[in-house]
Amino acid sequence: MTASDSRARRNVMVLVIAQALLGAQMPMIFVLGGLAGQSLASNPCWGTLPISLIVFGSMTTAPWMSQVMQKWGRRVGFYCGITGGAVGAAIAAYALSVASFPLFLLGSYFTGIYMSAHGFYRFAAVDTASEGFRPKAMSYVMAGGLVSAIIGPQLATASDLWLAVPIMGTYLTVVAINLTGFVLFLFLDIPTPEKPRIGALAGRTRLEMLKTPRILVAVIAAMVSYSLMNLVMTSTPLAVVGCGFDKVTAGHVVSAHVLAMYIPSFFTGHVIARFGAEKVVAIGLTILAAAGLVGLAGVDILNFYVALMLLGIGWNFGFIGASTMLSGAHSVEERGRIQGINDMIVFGCVTLASLSSGLLMNCSGSTVVAGWTAVNLAMIPLLALAGAALIWLVMRPQEA
Repeated sequence: MTASDSRARRNVMVLVIAQALLGAQMPMIFVLGGLAGQSLASNPCWGTLPISLIVFGSMTTAPWMSQVMQKWGRRVGFYCGITGGAVGAAIAAYALSVASFPLFLLGSYFTGIYMSAHGFYRFAAVDTASEGFRPKAMSYVMAGGLVSAIIGPQLATASDLWLAVPIMGTYLTVVAINLTGFVLFLFLDIPTPEKPRIGALAGRTRLEMLKTPRILVAVIAAMVSYSLMNLVMTSTPLAVVGCGFDKVTAGHVVSAHVLAMYIPSFFTGHVIARFGAEKVVAIGLTILAAAGLVGLAGVDILNFYVALMLLGIGWNFGFIGASTMLSGAHSVEERGRIQGINDMIVFGCVTLASLSSGLLMNCSGSTVVAGWTAVNLAMIPLLALAGAALIWLVMRPQEA
């Protein structure tokens, strides 16, 4: 860290608070969104479709959100995000009151706009940071999710029955959470990137950047880490409740999972700075594989806790490691293009993972155990893809 990082430290503090407070809406919705969808859908196979629509919304929003931030600055993009989050939660609350599944899906899509903006917090953390402070800045911002991990699931289960319509109170709470962001982001101090002068180099195209080995592997590693986390986590409340435990217990399992996602962030940046992003990504993939093995071992409550905690730690190492690889592989002029396409690819695959999660969980067997087994087995091909890509990158001859 250098003396010039004073602005970066201020921005990191704002983004940590945003991750903690505004980010609480994501575990709230992921705890109860699948259960709400299951209660509204005519076919239980589509119970997790609302979660899929959130991620689909994030995927389709990421390219233009990134361009908005490149042209008008991070603050404008983050304001777009919290507006989408508030509107989406309001629509979902109304949908619950009239028992409309299509309307609930529409609200979920708008929530995806917030999720997309939320994903850029990690990149915004490094915008004003020195090279040595970058992995730590990104890690600290991700660590803000520790607070959201604590208050999110607890708010979800506490507000579930506030109103006569179950879960409606949770979505109205999410509306209020988003409104606080309009004050919070006033304190963000990230300059809008300068427009390139006429005749100046504009950097590589999206395709050229995706052909760069380090960027390509970073995208694959982020895609696999996030997709596997979402694949398993989306089905967890359904599996826990389906195995005879109540919604409060499901909330506790998800809370433990989200804690495991963010607690390592206090030291992930230091580990990356010392050992390199590639090794940290490899560790993350190994831990994700261990989570799948524990999930396959049984459906006792301890299995759920351990599997989901390993899933969170593996996501942390894999996703932060991959994001750090990406942030150091492009110029300021290329930032809007590659960050947008990265998140579009990542959340596109996460959309497929969340949709597949519901189908595997509810429609791949006659029992909850069969569905849960199918979800965990589905991790294997994605882990193989990311592992092979990482080995290929490491084994390549070093470029001059």
